[in-house]
Amino acid sequence: MDSCNCIEPQWPPDDLLMKYQYISDFFIALAYFSIPLELIYFVKKSAVFPYRWVLVQFGAFIVLCGATHLINLWTFTMHSRTVAMVMTTAKVFTAVVSCVTALMLVHIIPDLLSVKTRELFLKNKAAELDREMGLIRTQEETGRHVRMLTHEIRSTLDRHTILKTTLVELGRTLALEECALWMPTRTGLELQLSYTLHQQNPVGYTVPIHHPMINQVFSSSHVVKISPNCPVARIRPAGKYMPGEVVAVRVPLLHLSNFQINDWPELSTKRYALMVLMLPSDSARQWHVHELELVEVVADQVAVALSHAAILEESMRARDLLMEQNVALDLARREAETAIRARNDFLAVMNHEMRTPMHAIIALSSLLQETELTPEQRLMVETILKSSNLLATLINDVLDLSRLEDGSLQLDLGTFNLYAVFREVLNLIKPIASVKKLHVSLNMAPELPEYAIGDEKRLMQTILNVVGNAVKFSKDGSILISAFVAKAELLRDSRTPEFFPVPGDNHFYLRVQVKDSGIGVSPQDIPKLFTKFAQTQSTAIRNSGGSGLGLAICKRFVNLMEGHIWIESEGLGKGCTAIFMVKLGIPERLNESKLAFMPKVPPNLGPAAFPGLKVLVMDENGVSRMVTKGLLVHLGCDVTMVSSSEECLRVVSHEHKVVFMDVCVSGMDGYEIAIRIQEKFTKRHERPIIVALTGNTDKVTKEKLMRVGMGGLILKPVSLDKMRSVLSDLLEHRVLFEAV
Repeated sequence: MDSCNCIEPQWPPDDLLMKYQYISDFFIALAYFSIPLELIYFVKKSAVFPYRWVLVQFGAFIVLCGATHLINLWTFTMHSRTVAMVMTTAKVFTAVVSCVTALMLVHIIPDLLSVKTRELFLKNKAAELDREMGLIRTQEETGRHVRMLTHEIRSTLDRHTILKTTLVELGRTLALEECALWMPTRTGLELQLSYTLHQQNPVGYTVPIHHPMINQVFSSSHVVKISPNCPVARIRPAGKYMPGEVVAVRVPLLHLSNFQINDWPELSTKRYALMVLMLPSDSARQWHVHELELVEVVADQVAVALSHAAILEESMRARDLLMEQNVALDLARREAETAIRARNDFLAVMNHEMRTPMHAIIALSSLLQETELTPEQRLMVETILKSSNLLATLINDVLDLSRLEDGSLQLDLGTFNLYAVFREVLNLIKPIASVKKLHVSLNMAPELPEYAIGDEKRLMQTILNVVGNAVKFSKDGSILISAFVAKAELLRDSRTPEFFPVPGDNHFYLRVQVKDSGIGVSPQDIPKLFTKFAQTQSTAIRNSGGSGLGLAICKRFVNLMEGHIWIESEGLGKGCTAIFMVKLGIPERLNESKLAFMPKVPPNLGPAAFPGLKVLVMDENGVSRMVTKGLLVHLGCDVTMVSSSEECLRVVSHEHKVVFMDVCVSGMDGYEIAIRIQEKFTKRHERPIIVALTGNTDKVTKEKLMRVGMGGLILKPVSLDKMRSVLSDLLEHRVLFEAV
């Protein structure tokens, strides 16, 4: 038995199964105990966990399960009753905890599922938010591109640069293969390819504007997708297999009818240009919404920029035209000023040259009239005087008309006796009317004020002209002069709609009517009567003579006095009535006015009215000098004559009481002579009265004479009576400026 060498048999099958169960229970228990430790670790690391108590219960369940499997290790061998009791207790607790855990999971699982649902909802919301943020970023990107494009487009106001810049920037921003702009032709019946992105000189391509696809684009305010085979889209390079998408949008040509821009149509209807945009060929790229919106916004911006460019072009054209007109106007103004200066110089020279011989004729005739003459000789002398006076009146009319036209004539306002003016006119007219056996009567209304404020000389000249015309064009019969204050209801006349009188308390309107029984005038010839140098068609009127200046000057005088003049006549041979109204002021202190302006009664002066009065006469014209001396010598003056300014300064002395000089002399003029004379005689009582004897009748001459200290201004020609009155006023007042 001792020497038996046999192999120990393997474990029985039942023991082997028990062995495997033993090992398995050990590892199961180990796993159960490790799981709670891991859960506790992760719960501690987690910041938020809403089901801690469930986790504790689940941990207890696992621990009990592990304990059950661990205790079960002692059941594989003989064990005591204590082990059986512990095993039973562990299994009971495990069963209880397992049931409680199962019941709790019934309530927990729906919550867990709802959390999952909310998680999915939040994920969807997050995805939607991401899409919206993408849209916002896209819109921001679009807005940035729009601002950039707008800045580029509006950086210039040249329409060619605007359109070319638009195509270039759109092509770069949207990565286009081609971009083109079709503009309407001048006829408005076709669209012409005017600008492209890549072609340098796109000329010769035209399509009918009434093409259905073009009408579809023009009728929509949005971008329209068009076929790549459309005529306006056949501009891409050849050889491409799959053309990209093509869109088109209209570009309004705003207010095109207001501008005439080179070759653009001048039509009143609203017109559009067409912009065509093409995506690259052989690509799957499509147009996105934000890209289409960008194109629409850019099209609107281009329309606005084109309108601004059109306005600028029109403004530049208007400015150039205005500059040309200004240059032409400036040239015309300079020519007019040169012509006016030439005319004024001519009138000044002619005025002086004509008045000098007239001075000789009138002065010598007046001197001759003072001598013993036969009736026939006296009639001849009187005729010479009347003709000379008429010629002097014509000279005055021409000069007055020139000053009226250039606006240099101004009214010389003052208080005067209104009745005396009409009496003076009547005294001047009656001798001429008596020759023609005309009866002249004057009717002055009682309410007419005796004194008024106005230009006495111009009023008298107007009345004298109107009455003189009545005498001139009347062969027989009578002439009635009526003067009265125009009543309020007579101020406005339907025949004079351009006359707007304004009633007031400090002025009144004098209405003068001169009615004659002369040759009359036809109604169609009445407007010509107030045109200078115009003659009517009536043979009788033409044969009556006249320069055609009288009524033209009267009209201007009346307009200056804020009045109106017109003629009424029923036709040839029926006489006529000349009517005018002028505005005159009312003196504030009437009584003082009457005393201050009482008509002077000239003293009964004989031929030698100023015996021994030493007078110095300075005139370059020998005839005028001799004539003036003759007048003064006839009045008893002691006259010294000089012919130059230097001689005048050498001869003049304190014995000379009056110095008559012509201011228009060569060398030192009369103004400088007057200053030298005043410097020579510092004492006022030794200084002679310096009087300018001249033919210049402008206000500038009068103001200059007063500024250099001259004592008077007498206009040539001068008659004997006028010289007598001048000397009388000079010796009485030491100053006398005849109205000009």
